Amino acid sequence: MAKYIAQIIVLGAQVVGRAFTRALKQEFAASQEAAKRAGGGQEGAKRAAANAATGLTLEEAMQILNIEKLDPEKVSKNYEHLFTANDKAKGGSFYLQSKIVRAKERIDTEIKDKIPKEDQKKPKDET
Repeated sequence: MAKYIAQIIVLGAQVVGRAFTRALKQEFAASQEAAKRAGGGQEGAKRAAANAATGLTLEEAMQILNIEKLDPEKVSKNYEHLFTANDKAKGGSFYLQSKIVRAKERIDTEIKDKIPKEDQKKPKDET
């Protein structure tokens, strides 16, 4: 009886070990692919930080807000529509609303990073 229990334990440990190794390999490959898509270097580091802060990649955020390019007007329009459509008072989902907010935050971060530093330092015209 003890022999069978020992065999079961050894077999189970082997299965778990293989699954863990496979999961590590997949995670490593996914992180390498994400780094490659982010562009590497300083720009890639900025994107990785923004992804970590919001929990979404830029691509996911764009899919959530149903946009194809970073157009601030289109982002705001789609955000307002989706946020109000998913209002809990109207039978919507708080979870979806929170995803929409996080998507807008992620896209706003990307848009802010794309504005040249000179434009950020220039004072606004007062007319």
